[in-house]
Amino acid sequence: MKEDPDFEYIAQPNQHRFRFRNNVNYNSKSMRSDEVDTKANIILGFGDSIINGGVQTDQDSLATTILSDTLSKIADKKVQFLNISAGSWGPDNCYAYLTKNGNFGAKSIFLFVSSHDAYDNMNFEKIVGINESFPNKQYQFAVVELFDRYIIPRIKKAFRQNLAFQDNLGINKKKEYSTFNSGFQSFLIYSKSNNIPLTLFLHAELAEVKARHYNEQGKEIIQFAHQNNIPIILDLERGLDVEDFRDDIHVNANGQKKIASAVLYYMKNSTSGKKRI
Repeated sequence: MKEDPDFEYIAQPNQHRFRFRNNVNYNSKSMRSDEVDTKANIILGFGDSIINGGVQTDQDSLATTILSDTLSKIADKKVQFLNISAGSWGPDNCYAYLTKNGNFGAKSIFLFVSSHDAYDNMNFEKIVGINESFPNKQYQFAVVELFDRYIIPRIKKAFRQNLAFQDNLGINKKKEYSTFNSGFQSFLIYSKSNNIPLTLFLHAELAEVKARHYNEQGKEIIQFAHQNNIPIILDLERGLDVEDFRDDIHVNANGQKKIASAVLYYMKNSTSGKKRI
């Protein structure tokens, strides 16, 4: 990872790694995608670690890779569903990237969020090279990375409660002084100003899947979408199940397939969805 003055941090560009039997690639724009093809139909997919997948998800298993391949076959021309994401990014991080790098001639924009993103505002707290989830160097050996980033932090978490720094990256990010993330409104204004259709995708966390409904913050996001006539895809209504998770929020390879399937269903079966390609 590297720090960024506009959107806090992002993956190092031009990475081609093999970790835990998974291929992990980033292009020159720090997207977890192939290089942008100016001749392709471009769809921008913004989000956090849900669509990024991390080193535990192979490049070919990402929802965005599946969507790129499937949409290309359906359209009979190259379609790139670009993966612009980083762990714990909120909509304001995503919008800052869009402002800095442009839209790459996109036909449409998809913003992937979870309920906690309603109040996940940028604070520019230094975490790169400090928090194990945001390393500033590559590990020489996968086994060292396994212990350093996954096993040891889980052991610490089991014995240390109410740690403020951990809470900043946790699922509930609403504080007493928090405001609704400005990125939602920024994307809406950008979409209208540039005539690029915007779609929200609300990913359910494991607790929400078990409860069979979104929490209050998720409901606020749904309300924002409805009030502003923004199409919103709810994966809770598209068959997401407990077995599709590898932890409290991140999905496994099958969960990535279901995310892709939910987007494809929307694009095939709704009037607004058909305009996204």
